Amino acid sequence: MSRTVDTPVGQARITWHAAADARAVLALGHGAGGGIEAPDLRALADALPAFGVTVALVEQPWRVAGKKVAPAPRTLDIAWTALWPALTRPGLPVVAGGRSAGARVACRTALGIGARAVLALSFPLHPPGKPERSRAGELTGAGVPVLVVQGGRDPFGRPAEFPAGTEIIEVPDADHGFAVPKRAGVSQQEALAAAVARIAGWLEPRPGGVLTEG
Repeated sequence: MSRTVDTPVGQARITWHAAADARAVLALGHGAGGGIEAPDLRALADALPAFGVTVALVEQPWRVAGKKVAPAPRTLDIAWTALWPALTRPGLPVVAGGRSAGARVACRTALGIGARAVLALSFPLHPPGKPERSRAGELTGAGVPVLVVQGGRDPFGRPAEFPAGTEIIEVPDADHGFAVPKRAGVSQQEALAAAVARIAGWLEPRPGGVLTEG
């Protein structure tokens, strides 16, 4: 089920993948180079409802309008913040997230909008080949628990480059889009399935977990 949401910078679109007995919502934004058809976003939308997590795939206004170039980060943050009430309408705790640029948006806005936690898929820690231009501050400044899922050979930041203490799931041999080479011995689908299973565990209610009060 999809619905459009008005924001100050245009209409966004939310596509809901509902769990039968939902206990939480995972809201996922897309990257600057693609939409909600990204394999990792689709894998989560397909799998997590069975674990009691409704997945909301969010398309930014620039994408809904058919534009090919993402606007400035501030504009992305404005849209995400404006559509957040629609994500909380079911009355469930909401985990913010996204891939690449969408992960940055989720980190920058999490504390202000009341996200329970952040799921950062392929977080672009720095531009390729430019580690001195680190965006680590967006992760460490999120103000809520953050789980990073990162490809082992992601040119935007390999797992070992992240700040000490980062909670991270490595997808071995995967690139920024979680594609894996044939030599890895597993398909992209299998690699993503393994990561999704660990994400589902992270979202399980347990003492001290991201979806448990206190």
